[in-house]
Amino acid sequence: MRLSIVAILAGTFTAAAALCAVAAVFSVRIVEDNSVAEVEQRLEHEGIDWAGVDANGLQVFVHGTAPDEAARFRAISAAGQVVDAARVIDETLVAEPDDIEPPRFSVEILRNGETVSLIGLVPEAFDRARLIEEVAGIVGASEDVSDLLETANFPVPEEWEASMRLATRALRDLPRSKISAAAGEVEVQAMTESAAARRRVEARLNGAAPETIALALDLSAPRPVLSPFTLRFVMDDAGARFDACSADTQEAKARILAAAEAAGASESAGCVIGLGVPSRDWGEAASTAIAALAEIGGGSVTFSNADVSLIAAQGTPPGRFDSVVGDLESALPDTFVLDAVLPEPPDPDGDQGPVEFTATLSPEGQVQLRGRLDSELARTTAESYARARFGSEEVSVGARVDDDLPEGWSVRVLAGLEALSMLANGAVVVTPESISVRGNTGNSDANAEIAGVLSDKLGTDDYDIDVTYVERLDPTLGIPTPEECVDQIRQIIGARKLTFEPGSATLDSSAKDILDEIADLLKICGEIPLEIQGHTDSQGREVMNQQLSQDRAQAVLDQLRQRRVLTASYRATGYGEEEPIADNDTEAGREANRRIEFRLIEPEADEESAEDVEYPVPTGEEALTDAAGSDEAEADAGEGTEDEQD
Repeated sequence: MRLSIVAILAGTFTAAAALCAVAAVFSVRIVEDNSVAEVEQRLEHEGIDWAGVDANGLQVFVHGTAPDEAARFRAISAAGQVVDAARVIDETLVAEPDDIEPPRFSVEILRNGETVSLIGLVPEAFDRARLIEEVAGIVGASEDVSDLLETANFPVPEEWEASMRLATRALRDLPRSKISAAAGEVEVQAMTESAAARRRVEARLNGAAPETIALALDLSAPRPVLSPFTLRFVMDDAGARFDACSADTQEAKARILAAAEAAGASESAGCVIGLGVPSRDWGEAASTAIAALAEIGGGSVTFSNADVSLIAAQGTPPGRFDSVVGDLESALPDTFVLDAVLPEPPDPDGDQGPVEFTATLSPEGQVQLRGRLDSELARTTAESYARARFGSEEVSVGARVDDDLPEGWSVRVLAGLEALSMLANGAVVVTPESISVRGNTGNSDANAEIAGVLSDKLGTDDYDIDVTYVERLDPTLGIPTPEECVDQIRQIIGARKLTFEPGSATLDSSAKDILDEIADLLKICGEIPLEIQGHTDSQGREVMNQQLSQDRAQAVLDQLRQRRVLTASYRATGYGEEEPIADNDTEAGREANRRIEFRLIEPEADEESAEDVEYPVPTGEEALTDAAGSDEAEADAGEGTEDEQD
């Protein structure tokens, strides 16, 4: 009885335990299924389709491969919003990233005199130390260079090296500059010493820039000090135009040009903005005077500082002249003093013989002085002045003395000769009434400069300037390319020979003229990458031939340096007997092989693997040779045993 009760109780508890276990299993499974379903629903709502969800009891596992770290974080956060975040187990992976896009490498170079700062990001493989060394060489000392560059381990971009070479080239010419360089582009902002210096630098940099580099130049020049402050506006049969135009501000310039255009001048007329204006009312005075001249109908108006000269066209009605001049005198600011002239009509019964002095300058540089001078001393002075300006061998004098000339004639003649010296070719005619300057020039500012000289020497006396700017005469635009420089070296040398003393690297006296001409050309060419190569024949020991060729190439480089050629971008290399151009078994062949060559080197972006692109410049008959057969002499004069001969 008792046993059956115990058995019943035990069975009951066992059944209850089993029932509880089954219930617990089903409860856990329900919790797992609900958790998985709710997390999956949440992920789908968030648009996360790469993640899967599993559950094990109360733990929820999120798995899958996320495209990036941010996507992985979003998935785990979304799951933590459905179930307790402590129950979420992160089993996700992050996809391997694609190749990382390299950053934009660039360098900003800031130069203020002898101080330079380098700022930017450069490739780790780039020779940063060489850049700093080059910059230090430009400014004079490495302690003046602030290195603020960072590096990144990415390949060197194409055109990076070329851009950096152009940037350092610009740095040499511009002591106050900001230069930004990146692969394929260089931007330069700088202040130059003068407008002429700006034109020279622009021409050099544009000539040095490879076609693959986008060069942007923003060069400015300080305002020149104009003395005298000059303006001259002419209206005649050739039209309305400025011989010279100066302004003190952009507003004054715009006002003056607007008045000139209203009088019929070309819209392309220019005006120099400078310092030294005699009055802040310059723009008002000039525009008012130009408008008055237009109302008269012709003639010229000239400002030299505060002095104003208005010369009406011959034949202007006196009534109109008087009316306009009266209004102009009232309208001009108080600072300015007006001198107005109405020329008298010519006397038909008067002496028709010309009272004038004429000086002409031919394109070949020949100068002829003709006409009248007021004394023998004036004749001697004019001749001496011309010979000093144009060269004593180029001047021909045929002027005669006439003591019945107007006062100040000699001053007018010398002023005319100074104006003529500013032209490439042309003529100056001095008459009692005016000075006329005609010709061609390569200086785009010649009109203004000539007007300034004449105003300074003659005040407000009448003068007429008709000077044409010819681009091919502009020395700042005639800088040859490096390739053209090398070709011109070949033309300079022609069939001549550069000779050395036998068995040595000493140039003999006959080399002077050739080197002088080459030096003059290279000064124009600027800093081009030039290699001066020495070559020998095969006579003598190979090691001694190599050394002799090196010494001779270096001797040529030293001679160019002594002639003040900038040789920082040059190198001298001896090749010995390695590169013959003719048969060494004949005397003629050996003489051809003994040579100096100039070669232009254009390194590729990857300098370690690229070969130089060279443009050989053979010297002499195709080479600069040593006329005495100095390689054989060196073999005989050295340790010339038969064992040493090739």
